[in-house]
Amino acid sequence: MVLLDMLVVLCGQTVATLLGRYYYNSGGNSKWMATLTQSGGSPLLAILLLLTPRDPVGEPRPAAAKMVPIYLGLGTLIGFDNLMYSYALQYLPVSTFALVAATQLAFNSVTSRLINAQRFTALIANSVVVLTFSAALLGVGSSSDGTSAADLPRGKYTLGFILTLSASAVFALILSLFEVTFEKAVRGRTLRWVLRVQMCTNFVAATVAVCGLLASGEWRTIPGEMAAFEDGRARYVATLVGTAVSWQAMSVATLRLITRVSSLFANVTGTVSLPLVPVFAVVLFGDRMTGIKAVAMLMAVWGFLSYVYQHYLDGRRAAAMGGQGGAAECCVCKARAGGEAALPA
Repeated sequence: MVLLDMLVVLCGQTVATLLGRYYYNSGGNSKWMATLTQSGGSPLLAILLLLTPRDPVGEPRPAAAKMVPIYLGLGTLIGFDNLMYSYALQYLPVSTFALVAATQLAFNSVTSRLINAQRFTALIANSVVVLTFSAALLGVGSSSDGTSAADLPRGKYTLGFILTLSASAVFALILSLFEVTFEKAVRGRTLRWVLRVQMCTNFVAATVAVCGLLASGEWRTIPGEMAAFEDGRARYVATLVGTAVSWQAMSVATLRLITRVSSLFANVTGTVSLPLVPVFAVVLFGDRMTGIKAVAMLMAVWGFLSYVYQHYLDGRRAAAMGGQGGAAECCVCKARAGGEAALPA
């Protein structure tokens, strides 16, 4: 199930990012509409919720008075984080956007340590440093990116870079807050709870996007935008629907990984799509894969492999303990099991 969730995260994030860029490339221009697609598919989760088995008897059921403020707080945070990503995706080539967004892993390493008491080793620190330098390299080399210089007004590339970094930091915080929510408030990790939390928080985020769409007046431009869309009205609707479904699939799988392992593990899984998006962007959108982007991509992959190697060492250590008569168990699972055992009945 963990491997399946990882696959859904990879596919969902890659497809959603590419469709988001396709929306802008084909004539779409509404930031709030792009923001809405990132959380507007949440009503679809109600169908899955009806099809999933009910929680077993004795499953913790937190009071609504405790969960409603959490839904409102996290949902509002998600809504504005989606808005920053929407602006950033318009101002950056999709390959650069994907590489800079990888810094969310570095930010998540910090928030996981401070909020979730994640063990911080030398290899994880190496991952943080390498990914940070990878993003900095893209920022310094922005002037050599012919795509950005030709297609964007002056200063928009820098703004997109800053917005992507800010959105990545907020996203890392959101993942850590989701993890602590399930550990301290929900105290249940069934599929129904994952769907329930995802649906409620994203419904709040979608409400934020709808309010922004109405308040900004962008809703008046939607009919014209649809009519002028490069591939027709049907393709316009299909693009928005496909983006919304992809984001929801990715978000649910990410939340399942958070509940099964940790927020840092879920974030690392999302980083695996890093080499995929720029390659598809070069093929589909004509983005230039410059030497600087190639080096930054390799550095980001190096940062990811550092984290993977840390898990490999943890696995060998657990196996060695098992050979000495102890139970060979993943250190993350062991720590989570210990936390659950400490919960009151």
